[in-house]
Amino acid sequence: MKPKVIVIVGPTASGKTSLAISLAKQINGEIVSCDSMQIYKDMRIGTAKPTETEQEGIKHYLLDFLPPDKRYTVSDFCIDAKKAINQILEKKKFPILVGGTGLYIDSLIYEINYPHINTDEKYRAELEEQIKINGLYALYNKACEIDEVAMKKISPNDKKRILRVLEIYHDTGKTKTQLEAESKKSDIPYDYTIFGLDMPREILYERINKRVDAMIEQGLIYEVEQLLKKYKVFPTAMQGIGYKETKEYLDGKISKEEMIEIIKKETRNYAKRQLTWFRKNKQIIWLNSLEKIEDNIRKIIDNVKYKR
Repeated sequence: MKPKVIVIVGPTASGKTSLAISLAKQINGEIVSCDSMQIYKDMRIGTAKPTETEQEGIKHYLLDFLPPDKRYTVSDFCIDAKKAINQILEKKKFPILVGGTGLYIDSLIYEINYPHINTDEKYRAELEEQIKINGLYALYNKACEIDEVAMKKISPNDKKRILRVLEIYHDTGKTKTQLEAESKKSDIPYDYTIFGLDMPREILYERINKRVDAMIEQGLIYEVEQLLKKYKVFPTAMQGIGYKETKEYLDGKISKEEMIEIIKKETRNYAKRQLTWFRKNKQIIWLNSLEKIEDNIRKIIDNVKYKR
């Protein structure tokens, strides 16, 4: 039998971390983070990374280990996540994957293997220049012409993923969708059971707004100031929600009030995109975030126990 692995997904601010930590305590588990921003060092506040105290003694993998001036690919994540899962299993503990980065999670649990793509800096510069001249939407349309299937999951405002679709095609001559179809022939080494957290949209948005206010109070602006002093380049990290808007404020392009409202709006839009992504996955067992944690833990344990 394949080793069982629990996966907890959902939008930002839905309570994934609290549920995962409580679950880990009950089933002797350890947590593998599946978040594309929480991997970076010196970026705690804006990524809502759980502090050592908040982790409550539960070991977390793939948190806070990479300088923000380094690139990190989906392939890198899959390699590191499998190493972490195996380390947990060797300790006779239960692996629990937690995160909201759909691309990371799908690539791992469905064995979607992308070839290693070295960023073509000249091509990236050309794309950035096109954005300045024609706007991001022009590149979005170009990506839709290349890979219509992949772009159905990507927002016209999601610059990072739009560029990735274009760069994959430029580097390999194949679309992202083609590569996914080819790689899905690989054997899946673990028995994953996937749970999704959801709640009424208005409550989720209220929680997001409060979280952003808390980030400002905790020192998000100072965190970004220190990042800009310490690191010269940010290939991906500074594109994260909360960071790019704070940099615009520090550059004098927007007011503090505008910065806060934009962060809230962008985070709400991101949560909506996350839910859209995860709802396409019919294997997800949905849980109500507003129910008691112990009730959701019982549902998780029951589903994993009786799944097969």
